Amino acid sequence: MTLNRPILWAAVTFSLAAARLAAQNPIQDHPGQYDRADIEAGARLYSGQCVACHGPNGDMIVGVDLRRGQFKTAVSDDDLAAVLATGRPAAGMPAFNVLRTSEVTALIAFIRAGFDAMSASVTIGDAARGRALFSGRGGCAACHRVNGRGPYVASDLSDIGVIRTPASLQRSLLDPGGSILPANRSVRAVTRDGRTIRGRRLNEDTYTVQLIDDQQRLVSLTKADLRSLEVIPTSSMPSYETTLTADERSDLIAYLLSLKGR
Repeated sequence: MTLNRPILWAAVTFSLAAARLAAQNPIQDHPGQYDRADIEAGARLYSGQCVACHGPNGDMIVGVDLRRGQFKTAVSDDDLAAVLATGRPAAGMPAFNVLRTSEVTALIAFIRAGFDAMSASVTIGDAARGRALFSGRGGCAACHRVNGRGPYVASDLSDIGVIRTPASLQRSLLDPGGSILPANRSVRAVTRDGRTIRGRRLNEDTYTVQLIDDQQRLVSLTKADLRSLEVIPTSSMPSYETTLTADERSDLIAYLLSLKGR
């Protein structure tokens, strides 16, 4: 089937009539539980029909970021399917109730995977169990801050669910050093009098650098007073490949995906 109008044009919403239609063709409720073939098919549909309005990263409509799972009102996959079926005429989005169920599933799979086909291989577990692991045996809460609670030693994870895809979160748990974002790398500063200060870089300009050190203290340094300043390529976060089971990692990923900011 060839479509000559964009499938998605504006913010996602739904109506009672759309909900009834979606109930007749239920779609999976959770991201990351699709076949890779569905995600790849969705990528092709998106590239041909949606990219003109939503852009290659899904963020060209104000208030909507498809890649990061940010919508104005939609929550479940059924909500997304409903808006495809009924459209949003007032915003210029037509109804696409002629789409086959497999095509709807493919588009939603691509969006839910964060535009990342590798997410198809990630199993999403139970977020409640993942939260318990985060605060308990996993030890994550000893370094990471969430929604205003916790230390400043490592990066704030309050909105990690809209920044990272399931696949990237899994890579972070298995190989932290290989998947750390450049902005989250620690730095080591050596002052002219020989003191070594290691910490997470918060800000840096031409003349100064501000760190949160290992004791959670804010340290501001003048570069002219430093003997050296280097980025540490390794991560202080341990790998969970052997310390957590596959099911536990899936639960932890589910919890991290649930963190969408306040």
